[in-house]
Amino acid sequence: MPITTLLAQSAKPTTSPPAASQGAIDGAFNALAPYLGQISFGALAGFATGYALKKVGRVALVIFGLLFIAVQLLAYYGVVQVDWLRIQSYADPLLKRESLQGFFNSLVAILTNNVPFAGAFVPGFLLGLRFG
Repeated sequence: MPITTLLAQSAKPTTSPPAASQGAIDGAFNALAPYLGQISFGALAGFATGYALKKVGRVALVIFGLLFIAVQLLAYYGVVQVDWLRIQSYADPLLKRESLQGFFNSLVAILTNNVPFAGAFVPGFLLGLRFG
């Protein structure tokens, strides 16, 4: 028996999916078909927004770090005098868990306002933040 015949016979599936399970898959797809466009666009828009926000956040943190270095250099050479305890008293309330959670909730509320695909947007947004 030639090798091509053996390969052709081994490539054939030995079992086919039952017709009932194929019908269930088709039924589920037909039921979800009207919503797939909104779901996919919402997830894509959420991912892009999360990805961009993370990139912009990184740039903002680099700028903040460079600004801190510049202020420290000016303070070291006596050009300015910085009251770090006063700055910390202003920053502490902003960095508490409740404040940060409120900021995140407000951000999501703003980004999903009047958006019909918000259910897909939020998971996409979180994935964009994760992989950005």
